Amino acid sequence: MANLGLILKSEITRLARREVKAQTQQVRKASSTYRRDIAALKRQVALLSRQVKAASVDRRSAPKKATEGTGTRFVAKGLKSLRARLGLSAESFAKLAGVSGQSVHNWESRKTTPGAAQRAVLASLRSLGKREAHARLERIALASHKGKKR
Repeated sequence: MANLGLILKSEITRLARREVKAQTQQVRKASSTYRRDIAALKRQVALLSRQVKAASVDRRSAPKKATEGTGTRFVAKGLKSLRARLGLSAESFAKLAGVSGQSVHNWESRKTTPGAAQRAVLASLRSLGKREAHARLERIALASHKGKKR
């Protein structure tokens, strides 16, 4: 009788192991599929990260287009420091830019921002030195003085 109990017990154990193996085989397959998918996604993220990093390096190293109004950005603090660097009043700087002194004041105080055409002019003024800026102002003053005499 003990022999029959041992045989029955071993048969139940064998069938249970077989059933557990069949059930876990499905989980193992799904798990390996998930690991494979995760590895592919990690590779894709790494590739995209490298592309973004390369694109940001390209943007930083590319020369800035100072003459295009669409590609330039406006920073009020930058305008103020440019004007200070050139040693000009808001009114004098406005004459160089071809706008009113109030416009320059409004731009610096962040009340308004210049339009695309005005940003292009401001970008071109960035390359001026102090002497060249004063020379241009003199030419503008002479031209307006001649215009008033006529």
